[in-house]
Amino acid sequence: MTAFTRMAGLALASMATVWSSLACAVDLPKSAEVKQSGALTVANTVDFAPFEYLDADGKQTGIIIDLAGEVAKALDAKLDVQRIPFPSMIPGLAAGRFKIAWETFSATPERLKQVDFVMFLKAGIAVSTTPDKKDSLSAENGLCGKRIGATGGSASDFLIDKLSKDCTDKGQAAIQKSLFNSTADSTQATLSDRIDARMDDATASSYFEVTSKGQLVVLPKLYEVAPLGMAIAKDDKGTADMMVAALSELFKNGTYKTILEKYGMGAYAIKEPYFVNSMDALRAD
Repeated sequence: MTAFTRMAGLALASMATVWSSLACAVDLPKSAEVKQSGALTVANTVDFAPFEYLDADGKQTGIIIDLAGEVAKALDAKLDVQRIPFPSMIPGLAAGRFKIAWETFSATPERLKQVDFVMFLKAGIAVSTTPDKKDSLSAENGLCGKRIGATGGSASDFLIDKLSKDCTDKGQAAIQKSLFNSTADSTQATLSDRIDARMDDATASSYFEVTSKGQLVVLPKLYEVAPLGMAIAKDDKGTADMMVAALSELFKNGTYKTILEKYGMGAYAIKEPYFVNSMDALRAD
């Protein structure tokens, strides 16, 4: 083989690699609005850590802001975040003022009459305790007979009653329930060993684990798990397809998981993003 032949072969191999790389590049669908403006515009609330908030330097950050930024990059678009009060989001979508309200919405029959959803997260109720008690409380029937606190009248309050009955039905000791006026009160009671653990919204509990540097840790099991998603204008297939496709890329390349774990929310990942336009479309994962 001559030197020229070898060089030609190397050149062809190099070109083949480039062509292969280009062929593997993802051509994501874009809505008409993104194609025209070059911007991904999302409505988002002002302050709901860890999903969106201002950091010490006054910069927008949080799970949703980070995910939206990565989606915009994948779409080769500029991210435009519009601050909208939460109660105005679904009416704003229904009125056509914007196409995407990226928050942590639960899909309900009432909401689905006005908007559709793209699910990207799950949440539920979690138990948090001090690190020294985590293993014992995580065991099977580990909550039975323990002192568990919750905010009075919350979903956690009623869940403790249900779990306590499960304990007694199995011949175990009932849960000793304590009720508090606020999350701060039950947190302090757990830290001071007046109760063994507290039960609350899972995402808020995990965020406290991160910000408190592990003073309280969240047990692995989630209760009453439900999917959460962004709201999309009703029957806007172009926007829905775009967001599902772009998010799917973040799921595949690990960006989604990295962002959730950055905020201590890895336990609330779902298997894949998906579209919901009826209650029948909701998944249990």
